[in-house]
Amino acid sequence: MTVPLRAPRSSSAPRSVRHRPHSRERVSKVLRLAVLSAGALVLIAPFLYMAGTSFKPHAYLLEVPPRLIPEDPTTANYSTALSSNNFGRYFLNSMYVAASTTFAVLVLASTMAYAFARFDFRGKRILFAALLGGLMIPGIVTIVPQFVLASSLGLLNSLNGLVLFYSGSAVAFITFLLRAFFERVPQALDDAMTVDGAGPVRKFVSLYLPMVRPALATAAIFAFLGAWDEFVWALTVIDDPDKRTLPIAIAAFQGQHATQWGLVFAASVIAILPVLAVYVVGQRQFIAGIASGAVKD
Repeated sequence: MTVPLRAPRSSSAPRSVRHRPHSRERVSKVLRLAVLSAGALVLIAPFLYMAGTSFKPHAYLLEVPPRLIPEDPTTANYSTALSSNNFGRYFLNSMYVAASTTFAVLVLASTMAYAFARFDFRGKRILFAALLGGLMIPGIVTIVPQFVLASSLGLLNSLNGLVLFYSGSAVAFITFLLRAFFERVPQALDDAMTVDGAGPVRKFVSLYLPMVRPALATAAIFAFLGAWDEFVWALTVIDDPDKRTLPIAIAAFQGQHATQWGLVFAASVIAILPVLAVYVVGQRQFIAGIASGAVKD
């Protein structure tokens, strides 16, 4: 008696089923990449157009169709922007204000965050609640009382006055940001330094600051950008042309050269360069700080 042999089943169907999840993942990745690329293009396109136009001669500004890369690029717009209207001085004013504000905010906010995170004292919760309450008040609401205070303290038309008020505006948020990172430092490390005879200051300098370095970089970028881009308060308290910051200078520059978009865009590119430099230098620490803040232990 012969036993009929069954033909082996084709494995094509199981393979297709087995590979179907991988194909779905690939399609999902492609779609996500396409959406992110489209969003990035929408965000970057105005900056690319601004940078390209800043190198165009005035005769090519209204060419049809417009070109992103100019046919005859020139740096005349940059030299004119830097040499006219005291633009270089305004750039240095903004750099001084932003750098000083960043330093002051990091010193004040890091020490306050350390105290709120690692010490127990009377009124701690009330003080922290008051600090958070200040974040809930829109800045535009406090312009009038701040102006009266600045006038009474002799801080009008003063770059140091800008630093003082910018620091006061940013320190609450930066303290709130850093406090969470200080709390995540393991208590065992703190106890080990206590056994070695370290005091609060030594712990702060030798343990906590190195442990929260990504958060400090994130805070520095936030503080720098806030001081560099601020317009309303600087416009309110600065009347002296020699004390202007870049946002005010660019607004005045645009009013004087309304139709010379090459000059206006060149001035805008110059104003953006320090921001890009700060981010490029601290991007790893910035991303690490944002990522570590989003992960819950």
